[in-house]
Amino acid sequence: MKPYDYAYRIGVRTISWNEFASLAGKLSELLEQFQPQVILGIARAGLFPATQVACSLRCELFPIRLTRRANDQVISDQPIWKTPIPPEVAGLVVVVIDEIADTGRTLAMAADSAVRLGAERVITASLVSHSWAEPVPHVTALISDEFIIFPWDEQVLDHGKWVTHPEIQKGIQAQTRSSKN
Repeated sequence: MKPYDYAYRIGVRTISWNEFASLAGKLSELLEQFQPQVILGIARAGLFPATQVACSLRCELFPIRLTRRANDQVISDQPIWKTPIPPEVAGLVVVVIDEIADTGRTLAMAADSAVRLGAERVITASLVSHSWAEPVPHVTALISDEFIIFPWDEQVLDHGKWVTHPEIQKGIQAQTRSSKN
């Protein structure tokens, strides 16, 4: 499965800010047993659940950036490092969090890097995971193969006007086309 190939999603699911809060709370509850010392939030959107979990579990948060995008445009099939994991993870229990595990590659690359830096244990987590993610995150709050629309992505500011995010428009159009076939 290629990342951002929305034709293979089954339906559309819009997550509200309230549902986000509920899912982030569930993620915190699932992660508490691991007694994490550091949360690594994958910027940009992974910082939303990572911040909530770090605050809930009262542990350190380090933002990292590993992405296929530049200026909100997909530019690569593989994630590219922009902001690396800090060496402070050595000897600690680390949780790497992203908002969604689509292919699973971004979380896996971040986890591998944390291990190479000497983390005692690395747990991968996502707010949402698709069933085809490989590797599967250790912890996820919701497994869904729907096209997920997060509250922070619904609208973007374009020349002074709030409009539907162009990627969401494309994703919904792909859903409409695939349901007609």
